Amino acid sequence: MGNSNNGNSTLARVAVIVRAPAGWLWWAGLLAAGIGAALPGLTGRRIGVYAGAALFVVAAAAAFGARRGRYARLARAASRAGKSVFLQDRAVTARTWRRGRRWWLALAFPAAVASSLAVPAAGGMLLAGLGAGLWAKARWLGDLERRTGGLLWVRTEWAKGSPAAKGVRGYLTTGLAAGDAAPGGARRPAARTAVSAAS
Repeated sequence: MGNSNNGNSTLARVAVIVRAPAGWLWWAGLLAAGIGAALPGLTGRRIGVYAGAALFVVAAAAAFGARRGRYARLARAASRAGKSVFLQDRAVTARTWRRGRRWWLALAFPAAVASSLAVPAAGGMLLAGLGAGLWAKARWLGDLERRTGGLLWVRTEWAKGSPAAKGVRGYLTTGLAAGDAAPGGARRPAARTAVSAAS
């Protein structure tokens, strides 16, 4: 990557962006599945739960595997971040991601519950599967960060859709102690925000 990537720019953690919807999808999915299981539906509860279990596995695998090769390629080609960059807080990154997709998130839960009128619990288990797959992908990114000894960051203006979208030209790295999120994007215990990428 060129030197333009290391100028005065704001960086967001790749793993935090991936992890941002995981918890919401997981808990919303479980709640929707629980409500749906109380409905008889067109297929009956037993078929609905079996179908939901299959959807959970498929959704989790799809979310975990999507663009994983591109994440790995971008990570291998990452360059060191300059000292002038600003490292965005974990909470700000997650909040920005959810705010940009608030309508989708708001509609996903009632849609999952409504689908139980046809196939009980299936829609909720689909959502939960997506959440589980994204959480697993964030953990995979965390393992990658630990192995390479550097956290992965992306410029915020490039990652408005996805941290592995076509518009993302590359990743930047910092030391494992930088920022307020641990490898994999989880909250760092007793964290302090590191504004400089020198850590």
